[in-house]
Parts: sequence; C-alpha cells; structure tokens
Amino acid sequence: MEIFLKILLVIFAVGVITVVLLQKGKSAGLAGAISGGAEHLFGKTKARGMDLVLERITVVLGTGFVVLALITTAVTNN
Repeated sequence: MEIFLKILLVIFAVGVITVVLLQKGKSAGLAGAISGGAEHLFGKTKARGMDLVLERITVVLGTGFVVLALITTAVTNN
C-alpha cells in the first residue's frame, strides 16, 4: 500500500510540474505580478480555451497532490 501511494504521489507531482510549465506567463516583472494579480483577482482577465483547461487541471492536480501527501504520511507513520 505504501509503495502504491508513493508511486501515485510521484505521478501527481510530475503532473503538476508539467501542467504549470505548459501555462503561459501572465505578466513579467514585479509590476506585472502586482497588476496581473489584481486583474486576476477581480476578474478583468478571463482565461479562455486551453488556458482555462490548464488552470483547472492545475487546481485538481494540486489539490490531489496535497491530499495524497497527507494520506501517504498518515499511512507511513502508522
């Protein structure tokens, strides 16, 4: 069981890394990070097409990774 969970954890980790690297950068530099974050927060920029799909896959894989990491830790420590 431990080995299966650890293999699944590695698959999720590689998936998260891959999906994040496939996404386009929103803005460059510190000014872009501040204004880009505000636009994203208040919904001025809406993702369309592949960007939206990659964003949703990132959320699912990231959440799955965290949950799986907690489960793996609980199983390994008992």
